[in-house]
Amino acid sequence: MTYLVVSSLADLPATVAEHGALDVVTLINIDTPVERPVTITAERHLFLGMNDIVAPIDGMTAPAEDHLDQLLAFGHRWDRATPLAVHCWAGISRSTAAAYILALAINPDLDEEALAKELRRRAPSATPNARLVALADAKLARDGRMTRAIAAIGRGADAYSGTPFILPLTL
Repeated sequence: MTYLVVSSLADLPATVAEHGALDVVTLINIDTPVERPVTITAERHLFLGMNDIVAPIDGMTAPAEDHLDQLLAFGHRWDRATPLAVHCWAGISRSTAAAYILALAINPDLDEEALAKELRRRAPSATPNARLVALADAKLARDGRMTRAIAAIGRGADAYSGTPFILPLTL
């Protein structure tokens, strides 16, 4: 079974190695240096420069439709031969939102609420970025179900960094 694996930047090299991922999505502040694991080629790495904010703030880059479009296109190009690694700084907000979005985009038959509950079960600290989820909810024509499902699981447990976890594409 192919799946998404979510981690922090610090855990990325070990996560990629452990799961044999050959594709990586990075969602991190634009000026944060990210060293791509040696097994990941440039064309199989998507870097999305954005801050972890839910509303525009001067001097910061909010998640935007362009970021979402790039994420969805990358997810659809992913060949699913190996897991797709998704990471942000802490593995708590942007990356968990992106994994949730990708799972629903790749498998539109997934139930938004069931997937959100599975996300919470696998990642107690997950607090998916609400702005990114709302953008995807509209783009994927989910009629608010994604936004409501993520709101229903609430804020995750306090943590400096999330523990790497797998999010399946089927439940």
